[in-house]
Amino acid sequence: MRLSTRSRYGLRAAVDLAENYEGAPVSMAAIAKRHGISRKYLHAILSVLKSSGVVRSLRGVTGGYVLTRDPSRIRVIDILEALEGPLALADCVQDSAVCQRAGGCVTREVWRELSRAIEMVLSGTTLGDLVLRNQKAKDQFPPMYHI
Repeated sequence: MRLSTRSRYGLRAAVDLAENYEGAPVSMAAIAKRHGISRKYLHAILSVLKSSGVVRSLRGVTGGYVLTRDPSRIRVIDILEALEGPLALADCVQDSAVCQRAGGCVTREVWRELSRAIEMVLSGTTLGDLVLRNQKAKDQFPPMYHI
């Protein structure tokens, strides 16, 4: 199982916005530059997050993107489901009708358990948590400057 670049980049952009939550709106160009994401691709990602109600955009010279609510109230699963749709390892986990073997399939139970575990982690982790983790990592490994 792999997450798409859309999800990985979308979560990075959301964490960036969470780190700047108390400040001014963050420009798409600044996010793109910091994370090495093309502006065109980032625009598509932010448009989806905007239509799902996670971010909003502000126009003008000082405009940019902001989160619609406190980072501690936005779960990682909110971001990923906005970008990918329901997260299930196999189609039969969401809908048993897609597979004629679903009723007695032992592997479906494994996929269901694993999907639940993933959902628990993603539901229990907020953007605020990721900001704190990022800050701890920066404190642990401060940048080295050389002359």
